[in-house]
Amino acid sequence: MPKHLREEDGEEYPSKRVTYPDRLSSLSDELLLRILSYLPTSSLTRCQRLSRRFYIMAGDSQVWKSAYYNRFVRPRAARIPGIRERDSSSDSLLFSSKASKWLEDEALVKQGQETNWKRQYKLRHNWSTGSCNVSELQVAQRTSTRHPFLVQLHEGVAVTVDNFCGLQAWNLRGKQTRIASTLLQDSPQCNAFPTALAIDAQGSSEKALAVIIGFTDGRYSVYELQVDARVFTLVYVDVEPASTSIEAIAYSHPLLVTLRRRDAHCVTNRLSIYSFSTSAGKRSFGDVPGPPKLIASLKSDILGPPISLSLRTSTHSILVSIAYAQPTILAGWSVGLQELRLTLEGVITNSRLASAMGLDFSSLSPAPQQSSSRSNRKLPPGSSTHAPTSLSMPTSLSYTHPYLLTSHPDNTLMFYLVTSTSENLSISRGTRLWGHTSSVSGVHVGGRGKAVSVSSYGEDLRVWELEGGVSSSNSGRRLAAGEKSVQVRPEKKAGIESSGPDFLSKTISIRGGGLTCALESWSGGATLTKGLVGFDDEKVVVLREREPGCRALAVYDFT
Repeated sequence: MPKHLREEDGEEYPSKRVTYPDRLSSLSDELLLRILSYLPTSSLTRCQRLSRRFYIMAGDSQVWKSAYYNRFVRPRAARIPGIRERDSSSDSLLFSSKASKWLEDEALVKQGQETNWKRQYKLRHNWSTGSCNVSELQVAQRTSTRHPFLVQLHEGVAVTVDNFCGLQAWNLRGKQTRIASTLLQDSPQCNAFPTALAIDAQGSSEKALAVIIGFTDGRYSVYELQVDARVFTLVYVDVEPASTSIEAIAYSHPLLVTLRRRDAHCVTNRLSIYSFSTSAGKRSFGDVPGPPKLIASLKSDILGPPISLSLRTSTHSILVSIAYAQPTILAGWSVGLQELRLTLEGVITNSRLASAMGLDFSSLSPAPQQSSSRSNRKLPPGSSTHAPTSLSMPTSLSYTHPYLLTSHPDNTLMFYLVTSTSENLSISRGTRLWGHTSSVSGVHVGGRGKAVSVSSYGEDLRVWELEGGVSSSNSGRRLAAGEKSVQVRPEKKAGIESSGPDFLSKTISIRGGGLTCALESWSGGATLTKGLVGFDDEKVVVLREREPGCRALAVYDFT
C-alpha cells in the first residue's frame, strides 16, 4: 500500500530548485530592447546565450550602434574644440538626437542596414586593446636586395612592386591570395627600377584601383587594377626620361605630383605638378587620352629624406604638402613643412614654409636638467614633454594633417602638431613619445588621429591615439609617457609558409607583445623588419625580410 503522510505532517517541504517568475518573456520587443540598451557590452554578449529571442534582441543593430557611439564617437567629439561652442545645446553629443555628430563615422551611418554595428564595435575594441591575429604572407621568394621593394595598402588590398617580381596585388582578406601580377619588362622602363609607388585613394573603389609607379630614370607608369577581372591594365606610360630619380609621388586623378632628385648626393629637388586631361564631369582614371600637362614646377635645396608627400583636392583649389626632415646647426635634426595652394588651372596662389624651431633653438646654452627626485619622475629619466636640444636623423616620417610623426633610433617618436589657417602655417614644438624598447624603424599616421609604429626587429608594434594629445598639460604628459598608446598583442600566428627547413621556427617566435626575432638564431645581425607599410580600418601591414631577397608581409588582423 502506498504510504500516506501523517496528519501531523501536513506542512509541505520546500522544493530543491527555487523557481522565479519569468517577467521578461511577457515584455514586448520594444521594451526589452530599451532595457538591453542600458547594459554593458559584456552583458549583451552573455544575454545572447540565453535563448533564440535573446540572441536576436541582444544582437540588435540599434543596441550596438548606441554602444558604438557612446564609447568611440561621443568622447572624441567632446574632445574636439568648437563642437559644444557651435551648438547651443548638448544634443549634438546625444545618440538619440538627429543633430548627433558622427565625424568620420558618418559613412557608416549612411550605409544604413548594411553596417554591422556589433562587428564595428568589436573592431574598434580590438584596436583599443591591441588584440589581433597575425599571419605572414610571402610576396617575393627571390628579389634584389640592392633595389627597393615597395608596398602600398588600400582597403584590404596590398600592391607590391620591384624590378624582379614586377607589379603584384594581394588580397589580405580571407585566404590572402594574389589577385593579379604583371612584369615591368613590358613597359619602356625595363632598364630602370621602381623607386616610388602610390595609389589614388580618392578615385579608387573596391573593384578598381589606380596605381602609379615612379622609376629611377624619372619616368612613371599608370596602371588600373581590375579586382573582379584579376588583371592589371597599363593606362599611361611616360616615354620621356627626365634623368632624375623620382623620390616621392602622389596621385589623385586627374592630378599627379612628383618629387625628383638627380642622384643620391644631390640636394637639389624638383617638385612637378601634372594634370591629366579628362572629359567634362568624368572622373574615371581608366581612360587617359594623352600625356599630362605640366601646370607647375618648383626647385628646392632643403628637402631631404625622409619625405612625406600628400595631395588634397577640393572643388576650388589644390593643396600640395611636403613634410621633410632637415638638419640644424644647434639641435640636430628637425622637421619642416611646405604648403602649395593652386587653382584648378595650376596657378600658384600661395606658398608657405614652416619649421619646428621652438625655444630650444634660440640659445647655445644647454637645456635645464630635469629634477632627479623620484617623486617628479612621471616620465622616463632624462625625458620631457618637449624635444631635447639634439635629435638624431629620423628613420621615417609620416604626415596626415594636422599630425606629423617621426621615428628615431633611440627608441622614441617625435610628435608635432601642424596649424594651417588662411593666415598662418606653423608647427608646434616636438613632443617626445616613449614606449618602445628598441629602435623604431617605421611610423604611419592615419585617420582619426591614429598612428602605428614598429620597432626594427618587429618585437614591438604600438598603436597611438594622437587626438587631443597636447590639448592640455595632463594629456600631453600622458601621451609623452606612452599612456595613450597600446602594445599590439597577437593572439596567434597563422598562414605562415616556410621557405626553408624550420626557418621561421628558428628565427621568429611569439614573445609577449608581438612577433619578435630570435637574434641568437639570426646570423649576421640583418634587419628583419624593413619598415611599416601602413594600415587601414582592419589591418596593419609590416614588410619583413625573412632572408636576403625573400620578402614577406606580416598582416595584423584586428577583426
